[in-house]
Amino acid sequence: MSSKLLIIDDDKTLLKFLKEYLEGDGFNVITVDGGTKALKAFYSERPDLVVLDIMMPGMDGWEVCARIREMADTPIILLTAKSNEADKMRGFRLGVDDYVVKPFSLAELTARVKAVLARTLKGFKEDEKILSAGPVTVDLRRREVRLKDELLTLTQTEFRLLTALCRRAGEAVSRQQLTLEVWGAHYDPKGSALRRFIWLLRQKIEADPLHPQHILSVRSYGYRFEP
Repeated sequence: MSSKLLIIDDDKTLLKFLKEYLEGDGFNVITVDGGTKALKAFYSERPDLVVLDIMMPGMDGWEVCARIREMADTPIILLTAKSNEADKMRGFRLGVDDYVVKPFSLAELTARVKAVLARTLKGFKEDEKILSAGPVTVDLRRREVRLKDELLTLTQTEFRLLTALCRRAGEAVSRQQLTLEVWGAHYDPKGSALRRFIWLLRQKIEADPLHPQHILSVRSYGYRFEP
């Protein structure tokens, strides 16, 4: 069955081109030209992935993204004319899965869509329903994380990063590998996103985030989750 995409942009001409191109690549595509309509379409259609423009009149992409995240963990790719780090971090904190900066090629967007779907919808081994690493338990089916008996609230980016670390608990994981698993091959492992999300996870997991006992830095290499 083909993946269902919901594309949200106030540019109707762009929507037409995106729909034709992506449907030609085998996707089931629904297009919406406004934020309020988008939320109704999301609720009724339950897409596999959302492509969302930030700059829209009325309800902008930031608000649409936040509202979607209140309902589901569906993958989201943001379309934006801005490429600065602050905007990317704002999106990742909201649980965005990827960015595509305008102007972009249709082939690039399609590649990003396929990469995000492959990364977020891939299955897991039958014996890997629950990951336990010291005080942390990751339930992959329910997409829940508990610290001892406390249920934590994590963004999708935080969840993927913690999962990547807990799968290899006790082992050093390189920055390149973590970046690949969390953001995909296109993202620069030397960027600040990984450091920022390690810091955010420490705030939620460590008793003293300034002196972490579980999420440890491995000098000149990456990070290690120490159970």
